[in-house]
Amino acid sequence: MVCRVLFTALMVALASVWAWSPVRGEDPKEAAPEQAAPKKVKVLPADQVGQDSLGKKEQADKGAEYYELFKVLADTMDQVERNYVKDISRRELMEAAIRGVLEKLDPYSNYISPEEIGSFKTAVENQFGGIGIQVDVRRGRLFVVSPLVGSPAYRAGLQAGDAIVEIDGKSSVDIDLEEAIRRLKGEAGTRVTITLTHPPKPDRRSVTIEREIIQVETVLGDRRDDHDRWDFMLDQEQRIGYIRITAFGRDTFRDLHAAMKELDEQKLRGLIVDLRFNPGGLLTSAIEVADLYLTEGEIVSTAGRNSPKRSWSARKPDTFEGFPMVVLVNRYSASASEIVSASLQDHKRAIVIGERTWGKGSVQNVIELENGKSALKLTTASYRRPSGHNIHRFPDSKESDEWGVLPDPGYEIKLGEEEMSRLVALRRQRDILQVNHSVPPDAASPSSPPAKPEDDKSADAPEESKDASKEPSDANKADAPASETPQGEEKPADATVAPGEAKSPSDDRQLQKALDYLSSELAKAQ
Repeated sequence: MVCRVLFTALMVALASVWAWSPVRGEDPKEAAPEQAAPKKVKVLPADQVGQDSLGKKEQADKGAEYYELFKVLADTMDQVERNYVKDISRRELMEAAIRGVLEKLDPYSNYISPEEIGSFKTAVENQFGGIGIQVDVRRGRLFVVSPLVGSPAYRAGLQAGDAIVEIDGKSSVDIDLEEAIRRLKGEAGTRVTITLTHPPKPDRRSVTIEREIIQVETVLGDRRDDHDRWDFMLDQEQRIGYIRITAFGRDTFRDLHAAMKELDEQKLRGLIVDLRFNPGGLLTSAIEVADLYLTEGEIVSTAGRNSPKRSWSARKPDTFEGFPMVVLVNRYSASASEIVSASLQDHKRAIVIGERTWGKGSVQNVIELENGKSALKLTTASYRRPSGHNIHRFPDSKESDEWGVLPDPGYEIKLGEEEMSRLVALRRQRDILQVNHSVPPDAASPSSPPAKPEDDKSADAPEESKDASKEPSDANKADAPASETPQGEEKPADATVAPGEAKSPSDDRQLQKALDYLSSELAKAQ
């Protein structure tokens, strides 16, 4: 009954908002017309007579309709609360109602509950408090997939293949991945003690590590140098650079600019920007990235039902130009990836090689609820590429319709599932830090002895799969290892990953095509 009273109050408030109209003017003194000051009467043209009253009637009718609809909802909630066979909390019922509303909209509008808000913010900001490792559960055991370069775990000497048997004295046997992540994460400055083995050796060692704010890399190269830094020069002889962007976060532009400065100092002559498996991210980040390679012209425009059209254009200062470019995309490149690839393609700054992209041309606004305890992610606008062509793939879109970003003519290279698996395996092998990374003797936690990396590589190391599993959800999901926090929103699901034998970029047909194109262009310039 209390639920119904509360809902009735809410309905009255909503109805009064929707039905409100300034019939009597804004001055409360007009409540007594006989005491009001004389008013001048405005004579309306004949064609406008009645329009004002008609608008007020429509507004009042809309308010009445909302009142009746909310009354139905209130009655339903009241019946469930009083008579359903099991007790259900009001919070649970309200969140279910909210999600029901949003499910009628599109796949990208959703409600973020108080339990999910932390992970959501982490995904947007690409940073979290932890020790900086990727972990996975295999056969009931928790393994280190790879430490993140420069992280506390990296400095403490944790290696790919380490088995974590205890976290703060509690066994990790048969632990689920979410619980493992929860235990490893924590506020910067706090400490966690983990007990490790490195199969097949049974010896245990315990390491106490102080948590820090961990920044997740979004700008990567093809391989690491002897100091575990990314080497962005793919072909030293021809001076062809390679930059892989895995997501568009707050620091992506900063890191990309630093990589470009490094390549520029090495006399860069051609560049490959790899956006395959990139699910998107921040609109502002995509605009900054595209602007880095364009001197002028529109980058993207957006428009919505309740928002005016906006357009962003490139500016000349700080632009890297004077070399041919290739952008690699595949069927898992979405959203911000499509903004960048489309703008560079439309302005003839780069050719696009690979596969047709995902097709997500909508923009979501994050609206805080409950003073930031929860949030609403709502689609408020759609975006258009500079050519004006559509990017968004609607539920009823056909292959023959206009959506996504298509490779340039003659440069479409489709990969089957087996070849896609080999490509992911190739990237997995090249991204995992192997046991030969060097750790400064004073880099380990002061509460534990310096860790010594093992010389042998364990054959029992877990398999890592490429994490490409944010939103759109109709692609096949793989069992992906996680960093200390899930990475995100708006990420298309990854292809199923199987072990592969890929060992070099030449096994990647799309990348090889990009190299062949740039080699040809450089030969013409000589």
